[in-house]
Amino acid sequence: MAQTNVKDLLSAGVHFGHLTRKWNPNMAPYIYMERNGIHIISLYKTVAKIEEASEALKKIAASGRKILFVATKKQAKDIVSDSAQKVKMPYITERWPGGMLTNFVTIRKAVKKMAAIDRMKKDGTFETLSKKEKLQVDRLRAKLEKNLGSINDMTRLPGALFVVDIKREHIAVKEAQKLKIPIFAMVDTNCDPREVDYVIPANDDATKSIDKIMSLVIDAIAEGLQERKNEKESHEQANSEKTVETEVPAKASVAKETEETPVIKEASKTEESEDKAAEAGGDKK
Repeated sequence: MAQTNVKDLLSAGVHFGHLTRKWNPNMAPYIYMERNGIHIISLYKTVAKIEEASEALKKIAASGRKILFVATKKQAKDIVSDSAQKVKMPYITERWPGGMLTNFVTIRKAVKKMAAIDRMKKDGTFETLSKKEKLQVDRLRAKLEKNLGSINDMTRLPGALFVVDIKREHIAVKEAQKLKIPIFAMVDTNCDPREVDYVIPANDDATKSIDKIMSLVIDAIAEGLQERKNEKESHEQANSEKTVETEVPAKASVAKETEETPVIKEASKTEESEDKAAEAGGDKK
């Protein structure tokens, strides 16, 4: 796993918190000092928390479960969507669909509706519709794609939730809490860290800060996925070797039987001729 550097975090502006009058007292353990009416986050604590969160995310990725990324604020949308796509993880960067987690069955039905429309277009059913119906179906498909297209591959509840701004994404946080899904989040000085399982104290407004934290998180997930891939390949290799081992003795035994057969036949012929000779000698006597 890549080592987190305090200097890199400093240059990305991760340490800048909110105005002191907007702070949440529960963030006090993560605040280093106050400067010009702004709280400064302790980057040494940020480094420790990033490493803790990265290790946990790596394990979740290695287990094969999905990590759902949530960031609907303007400055985080593109960064989060690009980062999540690198490791093929689901993400929500448009409006959070109410009941996304607590009513997951209904959300899956909406995702399946997209697949049904795609099938209609492939098998020619779409062409039998009227012009008005085609327009309605296209609009519905575009709307579903915009809101739910990024979770198309998420067939079950995620193993974890990664949130950029827990104050803005409070509905997503509440749903994850209700279902006891682990929550990882970038937490600024105006948020309550008690709502999150893995707190990463950081500036959640600056694009540089978000990009830096996301790159570290994505690296950890990529490592977990690579571990899973390596383990799968070694397991398959071990199985193929076992198959070869069982096949070789079987072939050897068949060959042995084939070699022994003519000898057995020859011996049986000799025995038959000896029996006949004995019978002939008895008759003469």
